[in-house]
Amino acid sequence: MDKEDKQVRVRFAPSPTGALHIGGARTAYFNWLFARQHKGVFVLRIDDTDRARSTEASYQQILDSLRWLGLDWDEGPDVGGAYGPYRQSERMPIYTEQLEKLKQQNRVYPCFCTPEELQRERELAQREGRAPRYSGKCRHLSADEVASRLAAGESHVYRLRVEPEGETVVHDIIRGDVVFQNAEIDDFIIWKADGTPTYHFASCIDDALMEISHIVRAEEHLSNTPRHVVLFEALGFAVPQFAHVPMILAPDRSKLSKRHGATSVSEYREQGILPQALINYLLLLGFSPGEDNEVLSREQAIESFRLDQVAKHAAVYDVKKLEWLNAQYYRAQSPDLVLEQEWAGFVERGWVAPDETNRERLAWLRTAIEFVLSRSRNAADLVEGLRYYFQPVDAYDPTGVKKQFADPDVSDRLRRIAKRLLEVSPFTTAVVEREFRSLIEEMGVKGGKLIHPTRLALTGVTVGPGLFDIMVLLGRDECVSRLEMAANRIETGNVTLTQ
Repeated sequence: MDKEDKQVRVRFAPSPTGALHIGGARTAYFNWLFARQHKGVFVLRIDDTDRARSTEASYQQILDSLRWLGLDWDEGPDVGGAYGPYRQSERMPIYTEQLEKLKQQNRVYPCFCTPEELQRERELAQREGRAPRYSGKCRHLSADEVASRLAAGESHVYRLRVEPEGETVVHDIIRGDVVFQNAEIDDFIIWKADGTPTYHFASCIDDALMEISHIVRAEEHLSNTPRHVVLFEALGFAVPQFAHVPMILAPDRSKLSKRHGATSVSEYREQGILPQALINYLLLLGFSPGEDNEVLSREQAIESFRLDQVAKHAAVYDVKKLEWLNAQYYRAQSPDLVLEQEWAGFVERGWVAPDETNRERLAWLRTAIEFVLSRSRNAADLVEGLRYYFQPVDAYDPTGVKKQFADPDVSDRLRRIAKRLLEVSPFTTAVVEREFRSLIEEMGVKGGKLIHPTRLALTGVTVGPGLFDIMVLLGRDECVSRLEMAANRIETGNVTLTQ
């Protein structure tokens, strides 16, 4: 079967040595998009041969982060499949079998060099201006000496015999053909002294036996790829197609790190970033779906994504773009969904009872959410925007106070508004607005002279939903109380400012 006709099978193979970071999440998403676009298979494999650093907690966190992002896998450690096990720690007999095959074919040899000897070789190469590479010292040991040293239980690794002549070409879907001189590839280690395979060996065996058709991974692995090509060929396996996606750099083009903000998926989740916003942002890191629309549904992303159009150059992390995307998705949610998501937090703040069933109360809360949602970028904004519906105003925005409460007539105007509101009936948005506009005309002032101080007195802030909507939701008595309170504070010079 030609590569073009072969079913697309891609894999994401994280090591459970820490949280899933944004770079790994993007690699997973690009694999997922490619698989879904081609009606292929997305495999989750856990590369946990590093026993010292791999943890069950990291493994669970990676799975939870992928699920939260909505990246479902067709085969994996928790869903099974025809090519399992899907954790490398459970595949040791497979690696041992492949090592034995290479031994029989004389494609590998034991190396007894100590770390100290190898370090001296590296230092010598550096002094002589050569690229550090293994000298091949143990490659030429006699069969008798090898057998004797093995029988003595001498510590050793296994190295692959690599022919130094010629070149290895990596056919990369994103970067085109990348040529490596075989002289740059030394006899590298495939089996460690502790009796476990190296990353290179285990990964190539798994990719081959799981019939992975395309290896889509981070750019940092490109330098490893010629070794992998050599390994595939030595093992007698077909070489998959490769695609190496660009790095993600900080705004100053340095390596992205915690000093630039959140780096793991779980941190973004804790900060209130929505999964659909983060996944949309990951698409834009290295791929342009077009300038007309950067907000794409998952279905649109699958349709528009092209692996061969992923940028070769590094992507630059832009937290402002992520926050903007999050705002688009957050505001597009239904008030009912937001109420469900934030219910536990509302209960914890004492804003609602755990077993609240009063329909009028719930309808009132839903309306408040609807008003505030259109101005919220995230859950924190929503909570802050709702606060004055539940808590009396005890402090005011400093800039607003300076601008809106400085007029010597402002306290009198607030009292007149309060008095008029006592006469408004019914207390609906339309009637409240009509009476408010009428009062503006009677007082002979511009609308802003009443509207802005009233908003500040009722909410403590200078922006928010429509003033008359706020007044109706607060109710007549609460509005009158807050207007009188603000007037008293202004007259006594006891206006507390927010920090």
